[in-house]
Amino acid sequence: MQNHKMRDGKTIPPIGLGTYGMDDTSAELLVSEAIRRGYRLIDTAKNYENESGVGKGVLRSGVDREEIFVISKIPGRDHGYEEAKASIRSSLERMGLDYLDMVLIHWPNPSQGKFVDTWRGLMAARDEGLVKSIGVSNFLPEHIDQLVEETGEYPAANEIELNPYYQQESLHQYNDDHAILTISWAPLGNHTDLLGHSVIAKIAEEVQKTPAQVILRWHVQSQLLPIPRTLKEERLEENFAVFSWELSDEQMKEINLLHAGISGFNFDPATHEEM
Repeated sequence: MQNHKMRDGKTIPPIGLGTYGMDDTSAELLVSEAIRRGYRLIDTAKNYENESGVGKGVLRSGVDREEIFVISKIPGRDHGYEEAKASIRSSLERMGLDYLDMVLIHWPNPSQGKFVDTWRGLMAARDEGLVKSIGVSNFLPEHIDQLVEETGEYPAANEIELNPYYQQESLHQYNDDHAILTISWAPLGNHTDLLGHSVIAKIAEEVQKTPAQVILRWHVQSQLLPIPRTLKEERLEENFAVFSWELSDEQMKEINLLHAGISGFNFDPATHEEM
């Protein structure tokens, strides 16, 4: 596996474990097991209500904290300069950690008009040593442009819904053009029939892999960072085993042609408001 290097000079593992939908008990178990199986990136959020379990899983894994990259996110109700810093401190307290490797603004909540102040709060928290890298999630180009115009700093990453059905080409290209790493949430097309698509099934048979592995390998070869989530231990190893083989150029093209603009969630960052 080759880590991604972000625009702030930090590195981040090329695949991670998403924890949305886990409670504290399952998060502690699955996070610790994932780390033992080789995962080094864990993605959570205050609104997932499992930060305590994630932190316990990290600490009980037996792997040095410095080797594990932990991401969490600022919810909408914590937008604002002081509020964002306080939110990060409360996340660290729940997780039992001294620092976070990355904090993201979960959604821009544009009608609140506070995401720039929130970004300044993340910058200050980084200066205080509470977090090493800062980024955004579900931000459109106009939101990032405003961050840069008012603070002079681009995010290191933008975590967005992205999969072969919903490739978000223009947003992905914007991120690439500005050296912003694109992290894919719902990389397997949650709430769609992507895993059962005939093209994915055909390619899976050709390469003797599972449909999920084919889709995750597409992310990796597309220079995306997928964070698949699972509640089943047996899936952890399957999702992680996507680095010792490749899809052909033709297979990549076939998957690229699956783009249909189909979101599994239909959240529009221009209007969506997260609490």
